[in-house]
Amino acid sequence: MDLIQLSAAVKIAIVFSGIYLWVGMLTGVWKYIQIRNSELARAHYYVDIAHRSSLLYAPATLILAVLAYFSALPATLNLAFVLINIGFFSFSILSYVLHGFLADTTNQFKTPHVIGKWYLPKALMTVAMIALVIGEVVATFGLLFGVIVKFWY
Repeated sequence: MDLIQLSAAVKIAIVFSGIYLWVGMLTGVWKYIQIRNSELARAHYYVDIAHRSSLLYAPATLILAVLAYFSALPATLNLAFVLINIGFFSFSILSYVLHGFLADTTNQFKTPHVIGKWYLPKALMTVAMIALVIGEVVATFGLLFGVIVKFWY
């Protein structure tokens, strides 16, 4: 029974919120296994970060769904804003999982930047982080702006 019509932006955000929650639970199991098998009772730094970030991105993505639902902006723009955030959230989680799996660093920003046996150019990390910051901040502001317009204008 479909009582409410939901836009693609809202539906996608809700689904990804659930995916991030599930990934948070799976990485929590991974973290626990590493803690149990560690002499220091610790998981790898990036296993812990993957676990925590997934659990934090789950409600953040649900908030994006709510903002998209109430936004006065066109549906395609809301969808773009949601997808930008989900893209960067997913990229972040995947990079944390990869670093946790490879156990190649405890600080992905320390130079030289590594992924397994490969070195990444410093410029690539800088561009990626600038894109992430601008993308997430602008996309979230766009959704918030759409809600403000709907509620107060």
